[in-house]
Amino acid sequence: MDPDLDALSELARAFFEKECAPNEERWCAQQHVDRDVWATAGEIGLLCAGIPEEYGGGGGDFRHDAVIALEQIRALAPSFGGMLHSGIVAHYLASYGTDEQKKTWLPKFATGEIISAIAMTEPGTGSDLQAIRTTAVKDGDEYVINGAKTFISNGYLADLVLTVCKTDAEGGPGAFSLIAVETNRDGFRRGRNLDKIGQHGQDTCELFFDDVRVPRSNLVGEAEGLGFLQLMQQLPQERLFLGIAAVGAMEKSVELTLEYTKERTAFGRPIFKFQNTKFALAECDTLVTVGWSFLDDCIEKHVAGELDVPTVAKAKWWLTEQQNIVADRCLQLFGGYGYMQEYPIARIFADSRIQKVYGGTNEIMKEIIARSL
Repeated sequence: MDPDLDALSELARAFFEKECAPNEERWCAQQHVDRDVWATAGEIGLLCAGIPEEYGGGGGDFRHDAVIALEQIRALAPSFGGMLHSGIVAHYLASYGTDEQKKTWLPKFATGEIISAIAMTEPGTGSDLQAIRTTAVKDGDEYVINGAKTFISNGYLADLVLTVCKTDAEGGPGAFSLIAVETNRDGFRRGRNLDKIGQHGQDTCELFFDDVRVPRSNLVGEAEGLGFLQLMQQLPQERLFLGIAAVGAMEKSVELTLEYTKERTAFGRPIFKFQNTKFALAECDTLVTVGWSFLDDCIEKHVAGELDVPTVAKAKWWLTEQQNIVADRCLQLFGGYGYMQEYPIARIFADSRIQKVYGGTNEIMKEIIARSL
């Protein structure tokens, strides 16, 4: 890691340990973070680190977003939605938006004045993006949007939602477009903030579009019909972030379990002294080492523009699978205490399960890999 990344890592660690971790219990109870934490993150430069400086970002690359995401996991502060906002949504605008869109929205992304989300999944669709039914119909200089989205991270606080819409009734991959929707527009409404089995402090909600009118200039891209291609080009970066979260959680699980088993005693000696404990942790620590090696290689290739879709699919499914295995094995070594919410290992265990689902299910990842064989 170079000095700039080291400094950014230290800054992020201090932010998540001071501003986020102490609030996690309260955020989980209210099912969303406080809005002012976004402004704090923006003020110290932790939003849009990988976006060009001319649009208000930090001028870095994927590595800068990656170290921020990693420190968030290490700090046991999973609720803040900055990784999605800065590492994913902002890059759609940076890659495909018009110069006017970038100058209008990205500087406010970087300050936290605008919180963003991306809306793909619908009540009747999951990984099958071509089954999306939300429509955007041209009416003069506007689009009229109708439909519903669900499982939308940052949806409760979002000011701007990149919405996947069907702009061609004929269907097919060329039927979809990304359209930016400001959430203060008439006809836009939020449904319930969804009650999940994990990630309780990360707001995830339903969104509804009832004759929402936006200017045609809110289309993201040079023309209609490019949405599916844009998603396919950007989803690998999202999946790489999930890999970072996976390895970070594995690393933290082993760290917490080592500390606990060396302090906790049974039958007159530390739990760590039992062969089963040592062997289980040896296996978990090996998975962490292998995971880091694979992840580092993927990040290096991604920064160089050489990471292909099948490889990142391998990283997403395998790393998230190991994350769940390690979390489960480590929780077992805590005994009954591992099932208690007050112990971080319990929260890691519950939070880990969604990793195998979002960003494209692990079954879809294997289908992608199989097509390349």
